[in-house]
Amino acid sequence: MNAFRAKPVDGPEDVIQRALVNHLKLHDWYVKVMHGTAFQSGLPDLFCTHVSYGMRWVEVKVPVGGKFTRAQYVTFPKLVEHGTPVWILTGPHEYQALFSD
Repeated sequence: MNAFRAKPVDGPEDVIQRALVNHLKLHDWYVKVMHGTAFQSGLPDLFCTHVSYGMRWVEVKVPVGGKFTRAQYVTFPKLVEHGTPVWILTGPHEYQALFSD
């Protein structure tokens, strides 16, 4: 029998996400981390909003080997088709990508 194992607290994606959230906050973004529950399956990792730049949905991935879930493969195209882009970022160094479509 396999015991339940919680996701590592400091996995590579978690480290990137924390750095990205901190960077966004330094630039006056309000950021909500979306915790992956059954009700949020397929949603991006971060909901971000800025008084001057509007809203952004951001998915955080590791630069090499980052994989999308089945739910993300279904949900992300539907979001985009309905006018809600999803930005895929691999760290704070990609901050400027938030200003392109």
